[in-house]
Amino acid sequence: MPIARRRLFTLAAAGALAASLPRTLCAQSYPVRPIRLVVGFPAGGPNDILGRMIAQWLSQRLGQPVVVENRPGASSNIATEAVVRAPADGYTLLLVGPANAINASLYDKLAFDFLRDIAPVAGLTREALVLLVHRSVPATTVAELVAHAKANRLKMASTGNGSSPHVSGLLFKMLAGVDCDIVHYAGGGPALKAMIAGETQFMFEPMSAAIGPVRQGELRALAVTTATRSPALPDVPALADTVPGYEASAATGIGAPAGTPAEAIARLNAEINAAFADPAMQARFAETGGSVLPGSPADFARLLSSETEKWRKVIKTAGVKP
Repeated sequence: MPIARRRLFTLAAAGALAASLPRTLCAQSYPVRPIRLVVGFPAGGPNDILGRMIAQWLSQRLGQPVVVENRPGASSNIATEAVVRAPADGYTLLLVGPANAINASLYDKLAFDFLRDIAPVAGLTREALVLLVHRSVPATTVAELVAHAKANRLKMASTGNGSSPHVSGLLFKMLAGVDCDIVHYAGGGPALKAMIAGETQFMFEPMSAAIGPVRQGELRALAVTTATRSPALPDVPALADTVPGYEASAATGIGAPAGTPAEAIARLNAEINAAFADPAMQARFAETGGSVLPGSPADFARLLSSETEKWRKVIKTAGVKP
C-alpha cells in the first residue's frame, strides 16, 4: 500500500475512533462528579425522607455524592422548573411525586410541560391513601359512609387545594355520588389534628401518616385507595370493592431534564432497581408506607402519563383552581 494511502487510512481510522470515544467514556465513567437531587418539599417531610433515602443509596452505588436540594414552593413547581432548566447531563435529578401529575392540569400557565420536559428515570414507591372517619361517624364500612353522607351534610378535611388527598376525595365524590363541604388545611398535620378533634368527619390521608392515628384508635379506617389491600392494614378493604373503578395512590420516582443521555438514565435506573432487591432497603421502603415500583424508564413514563390523565379529568370536572 502506498505511503500516502496508508497514512490516509490511518487518519480515517483514528477519526472514527475519536468520534466513538465520548459516548463510550460517558457510559463507562458516569458519574464523575456529584449529582444534585432536587426535592420540591421542605426538609423532614415524607418526600424529603424518601429523597434522602434513595440519594444515600445512589451515593454508595455510584461512588459520587448525591446531594439533596430542597426547593419548596408552589406545590413543587419551583423544583420542577429548576430541573427543567438545568443542563441535561445526568447531574441534576428531580424527585417526582403526585403533585407533578396533578399540577399539569391544575395550573393553566406553567413555564414547562412536565411530561415533555422531564425524562422518567425510575419509579420509587406507590403509597396508598386511607379513607379515614371520625369516631363519631356512624359508619364502619364505605357503603354506610356513602349512605350517611347522602343523608347528612358532612365535612371532608383536605391537606390543601390540589393536593393528593384533595383530588382523591374529589374522585370519591364523583364516583360515589356524594356531596360534602371541603375544609382545606395547611398540610397533613393540621388536617389530621382537626379530624381527631371532630372538626371534620372524613378525609383521605397517605398511609404513612394515617396508620398512627388508626392504630391508636383516634380515627377509623374504612378503606385503602389502591386497587388491592395494603399489607400495612391487611384487614382494611380496598375502596374499589364498594366504589367500582376507584383507584388513587401517591406515586413517586426520579426524573431528569429531557435530553439527558440514555446511558446516564440507564445507569440510574439499574441502581435504583437494585435497591428494591436489597433486604435493608426493602425494610426502609416498607417504613415509608408505600410499595416499591420496579421497572424501566418506559414503565415509569406510562405510569406518569396515566396519572396525569386521570387527575386531569377530575380537576376539570370539579373545576379546581390553584
